[in-house]
Amino acid sequence: MEKSKLKSMTITEASEYFDKHDIFEFEDVKEVTDVKFKLQRKKYVGLDMGLFKKIQNKARKLHKDEDALIQEWLVEKVG
Repeated sequence: MEKSKLKSMTITEASEYFDKHDIFEFEDVKEVTDVKFKLQRKKYVGLDMGLFKKIQNKARKLHKDEDALIQEWLVEKVG
């Protein structure tokens, strides 16, 4: 299967596809054995749902994720 087709699959389609196929059928896929990453601790805060809906609408208009928009605004405000 072409990579472009894989990229356009829904999660359900991909799940069904890989129920019947192996990822290693693709020539350029290699097994990764040594992965290093650093987890960033995060603090979650509660927002009034009315305020969150306004943020969602603004984020949609700006073509951004609402979490990224909130983060951006807080960095601007707090420095």
